[in-house]
Amino acid sequence: MESSKPNSRETPNRTDGTGYYVYCIADSLAAQEIVQGPVPKAIEENVALELITRNSLTAVVSVVPLSEFGEDALESRLTDATWTAIHAMRHEQVVEHFASRTSVVPLRFGTIYMDSAGIEQMLGENEKKLSEIVERLRGRVEWGVNIYCNRQTLMDNITNLSPRLRQMREEAKEASPGQAYLLQKKIETQRADEAKVEIARAVDDIEQVLNQHSDGSTKLRILKVETTEHGELKAKFAFLVLKAEFESFRNAAEELAQTMEQSGIRIELTGPWPAYNFASD
Repeated sequence: MESSKPNSRETPNRTDGTGYYVYCIADSLAAQEIVQGPVPKAIEENVALELITRNSLTAVVSVVPLSEFGEDALESRLTDATWTAIHAMRHEQVVEHFASRTSVVPLRFGTIYMDSAGIEQMLGENEKKLSEIVERLRGRVEWGVNIYCNRQTLMDNITNLSPRLRQMREEAKEASPGQAYLLQKKIETQRADEAKVEIARAVDDIEQVLNQHSDGSTKLRILKVETTEHGELKAKFAFLVLKAEFESFRNAAEELAQTMEQSGIRIELTGPWPAYNFASD
């Protein structure tokens, strides 16, 4: 749901128990143009988005009560799953709105400044670095790649997939009955280890191939709470992809998925997202 145009005037320091929630940073001219049209709701109800500008950079912000968004209060609020989900969604809607229209430095959920002077100081002191990030992300978006493994499928096919086990199987065919029996037992005991090797090889191959169709990648940490309905989640990556080159990126991912189907490896693309994992500086 979208609200009216935000307040883009010079924003004063707060003295009423409120602070500023910062969503993202963008080129000043681009941000001013975007807010000429409708924009998403701010993170708090009945509050307009505002722009705080310093030279060539603008921070997209809104006023928030420190009773909820102050350091200690926010830490407590984050234990409320419903409150967190609603406010995180509103944060993301604002960032995605601007990121879909211009290059932005997206800030993490919960970035609070006590007053506008602090934001202006941050923009001024980091202008060169922030401008470099804005330029690096221009025309690019982040795509997530999740790599799942169906262990049963992998174990059913591991003897055919593993060069080492294939060689042992061929040796068993030529061996005496006693030696063949021992080789078969050895193959069985090593199937689990070879499955781990095959998963690691697949993950490396996926990263290397997709890197050729992107402007960089980073491997992400897998959280314990993440679901595995598509199999065991074995790896997560974020790739920085030129919007104009996405078809090439997707086609490469689809080819990999088809190639690895027999090994039980499944590739899931998620996105496009604002480039959080490439704006950490």
